[in-house]
Amino acid sequence: MKIFVSSGEVSGDLHLSYLVQVIRKKYPDCEFYGVAGHHSQEAGVTILEDIQELAVMGFLEALKKYNDLKEKMESYLRFIEEEKIEKVLLIDYGGFHLKFLKALKERCPQVKVYYYIPPKLWVWGKRRIHTLRLADEIMVIFPWEVDFYQKEGVKVHYFGNPLVETCPPRKRIGDKILLLPGSRKQEILSMMQVYQDLIQRNRKKHFLLKLANREAFAYLPKEMRNSSNLEIVFEKELSKVVEDCSYAVAVSGTVTLELALLDVPTVVVYKTSAFNYFIAKYLLKVGYISLPNISLQEEVFPELIQKDCNALQIENYLRKMKDKPELWKKKLKAVREALSGIRIIEQYADFLLEGEK
Repeated sequence: MKIFVSSGEVSGDLHLSYLVQVIRKKYPDCEFYGVAGHHSQEAGVTILEDIQELAVMGFLEALKKYNDLKEKMESYLRFIEEEKIEKVLLIDYGGFHLKFLKALKERCPQVKVYYYIPPKLWVWGKRRIHTLRLADEIMVIFPWEVDFYQKEGVKVHYFGNPLVETCPPRKRIGDKILLLPGSRKQEILSMMQVYQDLIQRNRKKHFLLKLANREAFAYLPKEMRNSSNLEIVFEKELSKVVEDCSYAVAVSGTVTLELALLDVPTVVVYKTSAFNYFIAKYLLKVGYISLPNISLQEEVFPELIQKDCNALQIENYLRKMKDKPELWKKKLKAVREALSGIRIIEQYADFLLEGEK
């Protein structure tokens, strides 16, 4: 069987790679082609386009790239038609994938479309749910999504959160402070001054900056690159990196949930343009921005947004974390329990290939 996949960005690429690894072991005749990154390529996906070409962040940025994305969509549709693809798997990346889903169902109605990790309509509002309904099957990874979609008359499938299986609690704790600026250019640029201030104000502490790739190194200020108390890593896996660290400071995203499951107390930070923030604040339907907090509907990780996102505030919360280690252990254990399941990734793989049993 040939399956076309589209992951859009780094977090989706990771989720896709976990799924592909399981499928290729259990269903060796299955072939994957599509839009993904190096994680999925290593798992066995034939890359037609690297997700770095799709990296878009923010509302203005998305508008600027609209024509480019439209051309890419057309090339994907031609490939699906020419290769007689039977199934399409979309992962997250709602801004592009919902448009692609609509075009796909108009051009190739016989192709079965699975949407794995649909856009967070429970955050941004359900305006686009009518487009999501076009998917033949929807697979969600958070328990509260089941209730949300049921109320809207949409059937979804949930087996647990895959990260519970891929992010076991770390076995060792180091003394460095991990800095995670996100994977997209705009995210990195918006956080670099804050991270640089934090490093300069704390010369006796050792920091570890994990970048998504070597290209991101070019976005760092020269002073930061030359900091004696900063180590920079690229390809090293997060699960290995956290064993050298005691705490983390991370841009809001899937990585905050990975850190919670890896048992790393984290300060969540987020900064964007005034325009993007205004739009996001208007649209946001939940009280928190980080997945660990949303999972328990309480503050697991402190969140510092816009003007509150500064070195002084980060220092304050890092001190508080150090004072109450048992409280953090209890909270992080609760996040894992809330998202657990049985043979999680394998069940999603079986459903994709065999359907409902």
